[in-house]
Amino acid sequence: MDCAKDAAEIERAARSAGVAEGDVKVSAATHIMTLRIADGDLPKVRPALDATGYGFEKIEDGDTSSDPAYKDPSYRRALWIVVALNLGYGVVEMFGGFLSGSQALKADALDFLGDGAITFLGLLAIGWSLTWRARSAMIQGVFLGLLGLGVVGSTLWRVLNQTTPEAGLMGAFAVGALIVNILAVLPLLKHRKGDANMRAVWLFSRNDAIGNLAVVIAAGLVAWLGSAWPDLIVAFAIAGLFLHSSWMIIRDARSDLVEAD
Repeated sequence: MDCAKDAAEIERAARSAGVAEGDVKVSAATHIMTLRIADGDLPKVRPALDATGYGFEKIEDGDTSSDPAYKDPSYRRALWIVVALNLGYGVVEMFGGFLSGSQALKADALDFLGDGAITFLGLLAIGWSLTWRARSAMIQGVFLGLLGLGVVGSTLWRVLNQTTPEAGLMGAFAVGALIVNILAVLPLLKHRKGDANMRAVWLFSRNDAIGNLAVVIAAGLVAWLGSAWPDLIVAFAIAGLFLHSSWMIIRDARSDLVEAD
């Protein structure tokens, strides 16, 4: 899962199938869903969960490391490509944000860095215990939250000291971000109908590519209106969603640590 909205979507799907609100939990930290239902009720819930597109696999006897997705060398290579593209372009786009004066580019760069970090952690954490996965997610959530607060703070400062971004540079880096996200999706295409983790990574990569269009549109509006407000509005929206996801990761990591203890 990319962020907390995916966890919330899955929880809503389970509740729509009759699971009580307190009987379903999807951790944004460890990406484990806990259902407190009778085994006989699972066939009724499964179709609603499958409809989300993410796919699910039942964990037997507490084993959280048996996911066959990661046993496929081509899939692991695809994930490393996704990590390299996200982290690499995240740095490039952050530079572009400072160069063009665009807060939306900085926020979008943060999303790239967050996605790269989440996928990187997923690769490193294969076979780790629930406790260590939760601890690493906690560190990641705090770090990403601090980055998000930095973007919000700099955007607030820009609201008080408005300068119109260079729309041409902003648009060029935003289109570059869209191209990079498409390139990140390509290695995952043949895996998009695989197991749960394969489909989850495919879906959040595809959704990010769609989300980049907001920054492209903002660049066009900046050029058309000659105003910084489209850039600032998109920056606040992206940073706000990012901070919400970071908080959900921290909250769920704390809960997972309590359960593990």
